[in-house]
Amino acid sequence: MARQKQLEYSEFQGAMLDEGKRRRKAAKIIAVLEHFRGPLGGLTVGDVGCSAGFIADELSKVAGHTFGVDIDVPGLRKAADRFGATVAFVCGDGTALPFPDNSVDVLVFNHIYEHVVDPDAVVADMHRVLKDDGVLYLGLGNKLGIMEPHYKLPFLSYLPEKAADRYVRAFGRADHYYERFRTRRGLRRMLRAFHVWDYTFPVLATPQSFAGGELFPGAAGRAAQAVLARAPRAALRLVLPLVPTYIWVATKRPARPAGAALPQPPQPL
Repeated sequence: MARQKQLEYSEFQGAMLDEGKRRRKAAKIIAVLEHFRGPLGGLTVGDVGCSAGFIADELSKVAGHTFGVDIDVPGLRKAADRFGATVAFVCGDGTALPFPDNSVDVLVFNHIYEHVVDPDAVVADMHRVLKDDGVLYLGLGNKLGIMEPHYKLPFLSYLPEKAADRYVRAFGRADHYYERFRTRRGLRRMLRAFHVWDYTFPVLATPQSFAGGELFPGAAGRAAQAVLARAPRAALRLVLPLVPTYIWVATKRPARPAGAALPQPPQPL
């Protein structure tokens, strides 16, 4: 079956309307961006795949001009009704963003690529609209993450298309499995036009620095965080292929993180 655009995504994925969770994600995104390039004040910032607009709303509180782009019309209506006074929401396709070349300072592309028909084309168009010194934040699901994040079924993303369809139907989760994840190597190929820094382990090892304290609740969580903070990078690299989500920052030109030193510093790819 040919893949079609996922229209009205917020109507069947309730997580997009979980305001608390989306705002916590936004806090992490902002913290990572500010660690990499400094304050966002005065900058033009866009959220590609904004849906109901919670992340874009949080970005608007720290940036100069903020916009959100999506094809999720019901989500965009909700976003415009609540946040339209401070955020410009646009119904548009990520493969043809309605902005001039070299016009945007910062773009956010958070857990979107697996839902679009042609993620390579979306990445290419984000490269086009970013300024030469612009920054792209990426939250990227990993094909080899054991628990599939949308349907909570283990090893779902490992399966061929027809087997995955049967799996989600057998558990009553969906009629077919739409999402298409890539491995770490495939994601790096998708971003081959960019210079990329990996923030995955900095965020996991020092979540308090990235507004992510809820990642490690309780004593067991604090112990896990302490282990991550002290683990040799060579050991961490061994588990990278199975990490469920990568947090990357990409630039068109070579750049380095501007923020303070961390126990597990960001690494260039």
